[in-house]
Amino acid sequence: MTAMTREELRARVLGRHDAVPDERLRTIITKLIEHLFAFASEVDLSPAEWAAGIRFLTEAGHITTDTRQEFVLLSDTLGLSMLVDLIGHATGQGETESTVLGPFWVEGAPWRSAGEMIGRPEDGEPLHITGVVRGVDGTPIAGAVLDTWQAAANGCYDVQDPNQPKGNLRGRFRTDQAGHYDIWTTRPVPYPIPDDGPVGRMLAALGRHPWRAPHVHFMVSAPGYQTVTTHIFDGDGEYLDSDTVFGVKPSLVRTLTRTEAVVPGRGDEPISCYALEFDFTLAPAE
Repeated sequence: MTAMTREELRARVLGRHDAVPDERLRTIITKLIEHLFAFASEVDLSPAEWAAGIRFLTEAGHITTDTRQEFVLLSDTLGLSMLVDLIGHATGQGETESTVLGPFWVEGAPWRSAGEMIGRPEDGEPLHITGVVRGVDGTPIAGAVLDTWQAAANGCYDVQDPNQPKGNLRGRFRTDQAGHYDIWTTRPVPYPIPDDGPVGRMLAALGRHPWRAPHVHFMVSAPGYQTVTTHIFDGDGEYLDSDTVFGVKPSLVRTLTRTEAVVPGRGDEPISCYALEFDFTLAPAE
């Protein structure tokens, strides 16, 4: 009897999935097998390298918790999250471009009033973000929900930092009848993704840095429209050209304006702060 060849094994494994009843699942699993076999054969993957990969994935599972998702970090840093985003969200109708969700979104952020400050003085310089949520036809959308979250001046989100109160620098806002929203937050800072785990070691081995360009997260939704998950990036920030999760899109980069204003919770006199107007455009639901 002759020894089994790689091609014979590939055919046998693929044949085992010919009868998968769900057509879409059958397509996905067969293409995954085909590409896995092609990858392993092309690089001549050794048993030791395969074992190292298994250990890497095992460590990623062990370090993952309710507030830390190492597999999301892995997907983000390999560019897969952005690829899936590009496949699934661009309709070409002039809607606001989407970008990665990231690992720090938390369901059920506190509801906030228009013009409310979501950060503390120690979280950074005040930033006033205002604008209108519209449909692609220009119609303002009343009652749209803007779920926003960001890191503090120390580069940490509330779920990472026990010194931040729960819900710090998070909030859900609704647009008024004219589609207008009004949010006070803090100027975003660059920060490293959690790099004390297997993904951090992977980046170090690849000679890559773990830093994200400064941004504020938004998830904007309204009945009858497609939800957009996106960022606003500080145009004067670092790492715009080397964001570690490949999340920067030129249309999402904005220059903040230095101004003076009365900031909620920071006295009755105008103080130095930043301002930004950013309109969100939503595509109609499919």
